[in-house]
Amino acid sequence: MNHTKDREADARRATAGGDAESGRALAAGDDAGSGQAVTAGRDAGPAQVDAADSGELLQTHEGRLLVLTLNRPARRNALSPGLYAALLRALGAAAIDDSVGAVVLTGAGTAFCAGGDVSRMADAGKATDAATPLSFEQKMAGLRQRTGICELLHAMPKPTIAMMRGPAVGAGLSLALACDLRYADTTARMRTGFIDVGLSGDFGGHYFLPRLVGMAKARELYLTSPMLDAQAALALGLVTAVFDGAALADRTMAIARRLADGPRTAIAHMKANLNDAASLSLPEMLDRECWRHVRCTQTVDHREAVAAFVEKRPPRFGAPEGT
Repeated sequence: MNHTKDREADARRATAGGDAESGRALAAGDDAGSGQAVTAGRDAGPAQVDAADSGELLQTHEGRLLVLTLNRPARRNALSPGLYAALLRALGAAAIDDSVGAVVLTGAGTAFCAGGDVSRMADAGKATDAATPLSFEQKMAGLRQRTGICELLHAMPKPTIAMMRGPAVGAGLSLALACDLRYADTTARMRTGFIDVGLSGDFGGHYFLPRLVGMAKARELYLTSPMLDAQAALALGLVTAVFDGAALADRTMAIARRLADGPRTAIAHMKANLNDAASLSLPEMLDRECWRHVRCTQTVDHREAVAAFVEKRPPRFGAPEGT
């Protein structure tokens, strides 16, 4: 299937040929020409339990900062069908919401995310009363829809930050790797974990991990699945910084608020540049950089930053374009 390559090409064209506003559709997994918002990164498909309504996903707005909290602490925030759907909706909405400048993803209690719910996998394997079992193609399509969560975290034109305590395993680790920044406390533990349950792995870990630690180390982490403590993860570059438990929230939120209140077009284009750099040649990358850089010189935020520098005061970003 070539749909993924087509979407990536459309995304690159959109961010190269437009400002932060034009990147909103791609970040939501949208076909910019269709006019149909896909806030879940794919067609929403059959109705599912709304995890937001059931309390499995908590959403807190603090100014321009959105905090999403996985709220299944009794299951170490393992991912459920409703939680997948709620994450897709929340991230898709955040990607196109001008009032949101940055997103923090975290977990309730003592865990970030244990990944897929293995108990639920076991129950599904024993189920014999399904009227119409899903076909291989249906299962694959459902999984591919859910992995839109990682696409949104990685591609939305806003900074995404993982705030991590306790274990991040399997798809839970992949969620963190999809974020732009990862801050952990000293209790954090990370493991690919897929080989331990007889699975190859999903949610983009094979894309993100080699880019962070190199292919040789990524092979080791997938094939031997060691449990890494916070300091080992920091040494490998899996996390951005490690803080003491009492300081994690304050330090992470301070960074997130600064980004949320920053120059939105510049941040969107900076993130797009970094994402593009992994696959473009130098001449292609210079073309993208030049277009986006010149576009930023035309923004209210740039003019405000220059004025603030001259007047020796902090800049006040966020004024609507055209004012």
